[in-house]
Amino acid sequence: MPAVPLFIMDPLWSQFEALIPPVVDEHPLGCHRPRIPDRVVFDKLVQVLVLGASYAKISDTTCSATTIRRRRDEWIGAGIFTALEQLCLEAYDRIVGLELENLCVDGCIVKAPCGGQIAGRSPVDRGKQGTKRSVMTDGAGIPIGVLAAPANRNDSPLLAPTLQKLDRFGDYLPQQITVHLDAGYDSAKTRGLLTALGHDWQISTKGEPLQAGARWVVERTNAWHTRGFKKLLVNTERRATVNDAFIALANAIIMIRRLVREAWTT
Repeated sequence: MPAVPLFIMDPLWSQFEALIPPVVDEHPLGCHRPRIPDRVVFDKLVQVLVLGASYAKISDTTCSATTIRRRRDEWIGAGIFTALEQLCLEAYDRIVGLELENLCVDGCIVKAPCGGQIAGRSPVDRGKQGTKRSVMTDGAGIPIGVLAAPANRNDSPLLAPTLQKLDRFGDYLPQQITVHLDAGYDSAKTRGLLTALGHDWQISTKGEPLQAGARWVVERTNAWHTRGFKKLLVNTERRATVNDAFIALANAIIMIRRLVREAWTT
């Protein structure tokens, strides 16, 4: 049984395959071992993302762990994961439409037992190593930008680089944007930043009971990340580029799933 349903996996692979650059055979004799098919390696990477297992446990007679890691790094170097996420965003915006008038941003802390570039002392896990994801979604909860940082970083300083992810939309942003934030962003610095960017805001007030608002969708997106993809629940990658690649792949799967769900009722 595939880690992701075939009605999502097949279109995902079709677009991913189109982004893979051609491989130039530079072996002088042309007698090396046959290259493992890209589809086999891609399926293994999806299994690593969804199941959270190590490369060694996912490998078998069809593909070794070394091949999975080597091909993964080749695709990261070619920018395929980022390009795939961008294409899924454009497709969703063209078919359904992104609600960019309302943006929601929130942080999510997960374990990072292996340490690495984006690991730090977690304030919610007795100082153990952790990673924080600053997640930005549109008004419907579609992830449009994710920034990974050590767990000991506060939410407020991560807001500016997270909002910079909007540059991927170029001149297609609406003139008026409202940013919905929780009480962790309740500061004069945050309001000054949003004012400088020309955005409105709705920020929960510190010290008051939990206030309902439109930002619940980003909490749901964090649940999609951590409950649907075990690799994002426990970050075992030491390099930031590899972690970002898995986040981009997870976002692409989420958007394709939402497109299919919207098609049922549209």
